[in-house]
Amino acid sequence: METLAIVAICAFFAAALTVPAGFGLSTMLTPLVLLLMPPHEAVAVIAIVHGAHNAVKCYSMWDCIDLNAFRHYGIYLVIGSILGAVLQNQVTQEPLLILIGIFLVILPILTLSEKWTGYSIPEANDRVGGFGSGFMGGLSGHQGALRAMFLTRRLQDKMAYAATASILALCVDLSRIPVYLIFRNDEIIEHTQITIILVLSAIIGVKVGKKWLKKLKSEFINRGVMVGIVVSGFFYIAKGTGSI
Repeated sequence: METLAIVAICAFFAAALTVPAGFGLSTMLTPLVLLLMPPHEAVAVIAIVHGAHNAVKCYSMWDCIDLNAFRHYGIYLVIGSILGAVLQNQVTQEPLLILIGIFLVILPILTLSEKWTGYSIPEANDRVGGFGSGFMGGLSGHQGALRAMFLTRRLQDKMAYAATASILALCVDLSRIPVYLIFRNDEIIEHTQITIILVLSAIIGVKVGKKWLKKLKSEFINRGVMVGIVVSGFFYIAKGTGSI
């Protein structure tokens, strides 16, 4: 019960922080939820929490959504998400953790290298990025950082970026959750109480995060989340290899 309370509190702060950043909820929650259940179930439960979080964000910032960007990326995100979710249920736990960890360590480095070199992802590659974001979302739940790499270049306004990121993430969540339920329905139902508590924490966090979005600089939040992503990546690699 004490562990669950800690995870619920962390879910609240993670949900609040990721409203300005536009990503990072799954990344920050997964290491904590892994304390309560195995990796496959953790990915599925967090997908439900993630979906509720993004649904509330969409509703509260609907007027700021860039529908052109939504139409541009949406279909590729959904296709990638379904394929990733199907594959997720075919991969054993240890390789899955290692794969997630490697992805989370490499991605922020690629993001930094773009700033150092001045290289920008071409417009033509956005659809590839959309598919990749959806695929990683379905496979591991970590879709946001890759999506941010191409979405931030197209949407400079922080409100439009946060709102559009939320509806794109919701598309991924709505397409992958049914797949998880098909493969692991009984295991997910066993964690209903935990899921409800985390959903409520995430929804409350959205209310606070929207206020932070108006006051804090997005760059400051993004850097903090990126550090969290790298730390989580090394945690997953260590967990998957049996080092911890």
